[in-house]
Amino acid sequence: MATRARKATTKAKAPARKGRKTSKAAASKRATRPTGKRAALCTIGYEKALPGAVIGELTRAGVKLVVDVRAVAASRRPGFSKKQLAAGLDEAGIGYLHLQPLGTPEAGREAARAGNIDALFRIYDRHLQTKAAQESLGELAGLVKARKPLLALLCYCRNPNACHRSRIVAALEQTIPLAVDDLIPPPA
Repeated sequence: MATRARKATTKAKAPARKGRKTSKAAASKRATRPTGKRAALCTIGYEKALPGAVIGELTRAGVKLVVDVRAVAASRRPGFSKKQLAAGLDEAGIGYLHLQPLGTPEAGREAARAGNIDALFRIYDRHLQTKAAQESLGELAGLVKARKPLLALLCYCRNPNACHRSRIVAALEQTIPLAVDDLIPPPA
């Protein structure tokens, strides 16, 4: 599997993760699922990508369930609004689940658009402590612990280090040993 070094777009860094890999869509072979006690989890962002590229990357990784962690599952990018995305995934044999409470609140999205990743993470970390977010995090943890099907967290951000999904992974890692593969679809 081809891997690439992470390049953060800001000075903020996500917590270090053991067993975490980043792969390119051009990789001809995927890593086998981790063995031992580590549960497998993928993440993916659709920024700069077309729906077919995202679905192709998910298919190559063996993902069978996409967990949409956007607060607003609508997109100006064709094919990425909730119904269109779910239909496209369904055609590829991939399930879809929207866990809206794990999405970034409006103030966090505004901070991200302004390039203030530190503020995004502060806002999101507070949000992640809410009852609704904790319940959804528990649901997600149950799915990951079950190890079937392989799932991927989906959000807009291409760079996993600058995305709230890195905070979801960090929260999961507090209770579940994880092997995380950040999928990077080719840009359009």
